Amino acid sequence: MPASDNLVDSNLTNNLATNKNQNGVQSLEIGLSILDVLIEYNEPMMLKDIAQVMQMHPAKCHRYLVSLIRKNYARKLSDGRYGLGDRVNALAALGHTGYNQSNILERLTHIANEIKDTLNCAVQIAKWFNEGPIIIHSVEPDSPISIITRIGSRMPLTTSATGQLFASYQPDAIIEPLVMAEWQTKDKMELAAQWQHFTQLQTKIRTQGYATVTGDMLMGINAITIPVILPQPTNAFATSSIHHDNNDKRPPENLSLEYAITIIGTTEQLPMSKQHNVVEKILAIAQRYQIA
Repeated sequence: MPASDNLVDSNLTNNLATNKNQNGVQSLEIGLSILDVLIEYNEPMMLKDIAQVMQMHPAKCHRYLVSLIRKNYARKLSDGRYGLGDRVNALAALGHTGYNQSNILERLTHIANEIKDTLNCAVQIAKWFNEGPIIIHSVEPDSPISIITRIGSRMPLTTSATGQLFASYQPDAIIEPLVMAEWQTKDKMELAAQWQHFTQLQTKIRTQGYATVTGDMLMGINAITIPVILPQPTNAFATSSIHHDNNDKRPPENLSLEYAITIIGTTEQLPMSKQHNVVEKILAIAQRYQIA
């Protein structure tokens, strides 16, 4: 047999082997394509919208989603929409060597939107600066609520849930002079009494893991603030419950408090008698994004 024929036979054999190795599982590829859609949109979607993007019959698309849900790569919300599951969030966290600012803000924005959709309340994200917490993002509810704070507003440490929360997680050496300035009194005995009362409030907030105010800034408007606890990159899967074992304890050294999420609503939307249930809903959302 001529050498050229041997070369042709060899190439044909190699091509067949390559094609065989490249043969995949089509159903798996379709399922991953649906997962890609959820990742790219990065927000809950209706079945009909996912099917439209995939150019697939909704019934067929639903079967793939059921499999993704079973393996925790997707989840179905109470309103019927589909979103990313905990497994995807965990893999995303594993892929990051750290929590960069754009990644944090993106996650917080999605959390704020989901909280708004769940509770129909206003949601604000605050960041700690040298002069105190400042609102950097705000999501308005579908039904209008009278809110006096906007993006760029500096939140008072003594009368706002946002301020009280940050004041409870920052060193007293930083907080005390800022708080004293807000009280606007020079009576030393009065300042001492007010500071003692405020430290008791700090302890309570750290114990329960969140801050609340009821009409302190605006009559008829309640607010709940939770801390954004970010694990250090040494453990990408580390998450922290805001309920600490020690009743009066700052965040551990491997955690930092730079952001907080505040939910604002009327007394009907955020009844203080049910604040624990509301906080649990908020935490459930935040934990899906590896935040709380």
